[in-house]
Amino acid sequence: MNQLARRALHTSLIPDDLSTVTFRDTAGENPAAVGVSEEAVEAIWRGVERVYRSGVHPGIQLSIRHRGEQILHRAIGHASGNGPHDGPGVARVPMTTDTPICYFSASKAVTALLMHMLAEQGLVNLTDPVSYYCPEFGRNGKRTITVHQILSHRGGIPAIPRETPIDVLWDREEIWRLLCDARPVEVDGAKVAYHAITGGFVLQRVLEQVTGDTIEAFLERHIRKPMGMRWFTYGIEPDHVGDLALNYATGPTPRFPLSWIVSRALGGDIHTVERVVNDPRFQEAVVPAGNLCGTAEEMGRFFQMMLNGGVWNGQRICREITIRRAIQQFGSLQIDRTMMVPMRFSAGMMLGGNPFGLWGPQSRYAFGHIGLINKLCWADPARDISVSLLNTGIPILAHHLPALARFVYTVCDRFPLLPEQSRPLAVA
Repeated sequence: MNQLARRALHTSLIPDDLSTVTFRDTAGENPAAVGVSEEAVEAIWRGVERVYRSGVHPGIQLSIRHRGEQILHRAIGHASGNGPHDGPGVARVPMTTDTPICYFSASKAVTALLMHMLAEQGLVNLTDPVSYYCPEFGRNGKRTITVHQILSHRGGIPAIPRETPIDVLWDREEIWRLLCDARPVEVDGAKVAYHAITGGFVLQRVLEQVTGDTIEAFLERHIRKPMGMRWFTYGIEPDHVGDLALNYATGPTPRFPLSWIVSRALGGDIHTVERVVNDPRFQEAVVPAGNLCGTAEEMGRFFQMMLNGGVWNGQRICREITIRRAIQQFGSLQIDRTMMVPMRFSAGMMLGGNPFGLWGPQSRYAFGHIGLINKLCWADPARDISVSLLNTGIPILAHHLPALARFVYTVCDRFPLLPEQSRPLAVA
């Protein structure tokens, strides 16, 4: 890609020989154990390389499991130093499979499961109003909004007020005051409007109210520690901020009406988003809807545990019925009034569809979550796969989209639908 095109498209510098920027965890890939051919593995990886060659993602990680076995575990590019505006004097840090990356909105899937685990433990009833646990939330007409509505993006508070200073995101008490004072756009749960940031803070408050502990400690005790995660924390410890991959605003600058949708969903233009997510105050904060940090393998491990019906390495993390409730569709396919696209949600997950859905063709049973438009983390019981594709670009509408769609299609194509009786979670 020549210099003029790079400048216009805000892309990274891509070498001709991709092997020079590729990291492979050879010991962590065992496709033969589950009968997956090397040809299939390489076909999928070529799809990742096509996405990388677009230049909009300075670094990418991929982890794919089939029948519980990891068959692909690789990284390509740089964790930092090869952004669109990084000059030759900026040090380039290679991306590896161990580099922590912010999952952004894919964090919602984990936070949602924590809430379902609370329900399993009898500490909450998801159909109760939030105000039952946190009375102050009921102000200004929000008294009847339920925990379940918040989980399924039907809570009526999709965004914080537009004039809110961005540093409120890392001020727990101030963001809670704003949410309690907010007036809902509706309270009956009839319409879907994606809660990009707000819902996570509400769920956090409920969790901390009923447990008497922090959401970080609850995650540590019930998921991170028993599943042996190295990272997988809300934010990252100050001593490890330098290990976290940077994120870059790439691709053409969004114009109206796309810029309006972006601002509506994310609370600012794409360059403001880039500045905020690379701010150490955001990176060290606890933002339950948007700043869980970890690797592609760790998020893939999380979704594999869900595929296993709540079990990881023989240890029960939660009951199978808890998983089923977390992935059960709530409401019909609707136009999301924040993102302005048709969506199917459960109480916490983005669902696939037939004949084609978010997670590829014939993906009705698939569940997962997208992170900041481009990070794709999902599981598909009908194919017995868990997939985690993480990246560090923040392109909105760019030339990489055909390659990204082709990657999803290739994954689905290489893992055909299983007979009903052999599917995890016994989907029908």
